[in-house]
Amino acid sequence: MLEIKDISVKLGNFSLSHISLEIESGDYLTVLGLSGAGKTVLLEIIAGLVRPSKGEIILNGINITKMSIQKRPVGLVYQDMALFPHMNVFKNIAYPLKSFDIAKKEINRRVEMLAEQTRIKHLLNRHPATLSGGEAQRVALARTLASEPIVLLLDEPLASLDIKLRQELRELLKEINNTGKTIIHVTHDHMEAATLSKKIAIIEDGKLLQWGKPDDVFRKPVSEFVARFSGIKNIFHCTFLNSTNNTDLIPAKTPAGNTINLIEHPGKEKAYVMIPGEDIILSQNQLTTSATNQYSGQIKERYSLNHGVELIIDTGELFSVIISRKSAENLAFTPGKKVWISFKASAVKIL
Repeated sequence: MLEIKDISVKLGNFSLSHISLEIESGDYLTVLGLSGAGKTVLLEIIAGLVRPSKGEIILNGINITKMSIQKRPVGLVYQDMALFPHMNVFKNIAYPLKSFDIAKKEINRRVEMLAEQTRIKHLLNRHPATLSGGEAQRVALARTLASEPIVLLLDEPLASLDIKLRQELRELLKEINNTGKTIIHVTHDHMEAATLSKKIAIIEDGKLLQWGKPDDVFRKPVSEFVARFSGIKNIFHCTFLNSTNNTDLIPAKTPAGNTINLIEHPGKEKAYVMIPGEDIILSQNQLTTSATNQYSGQIKERYSLNHGVELIIDTGELFSVIISRKSAENLAFTPGKKVWISFKASAVKIL
């Protein structure tokens, strides 16, 4: 287990403040955040490149906070990969092993094994300048894995790759993680995080906003920033009203003046609420349903997604609704069409 306990550091005008995380052995933690949020600084602290001013890093019960970089059982792969241009792929992978008392035969065996695992055996005699971005990233991974780190740290490993290479490297990272390797992966792409992660941590301005399992973070964000960063689009800053009916529902006014019914109250007059797009039902006509929130609107935009179709519905407020591609075609849901949306009060969450 890797325990990050109340880590803080100040670097110029930037501060990383009171970061605490627990990463189980074999976990895949993705650290999400915008550029400049402090994600790479956190990796560098774990790797030993930056010394924290406060806090501790405990790896499998051993305090490594002041341990030298060379002795830490941690491997860091930067986005630019930093391969040695004058060495071929074989020598790049073998380089970390030179500092150990390892026989040449064993070094050759490890390099061959890692090249097989990362599917680059055919590249062993090539030099970095002749490699594609995806090939170079695999070499960087193999070189870092050569020293058998307990924890693998990845700084935006997929950022510079095209869609096909990104998919291939995602599969490779999953395979490496499935061998039991603990991985901490920095990115700003929430879809990348959702695809790979067992745990997710979201950092903004040097502060840890939320962390946990992907479903918990994406379905139950603690703030507007986390919700928007998680890809949720139906977020409205509402004014809460006193209920005028005999139900237990709580009415709230959106900025455009629509009323949204909820089952909970934030305890203050104004708060952000969100409605996940997958919890919204789209229909051609008004439905007879228990959903207390129903609005007529017009389809403004339509986008094709890998997993379906996103429709933007104008009801006075703009709602994003995700439906299957088959439903969109069968019901002729195209821009300009009049439709109804409906969702239950229980689907509305307060941030």
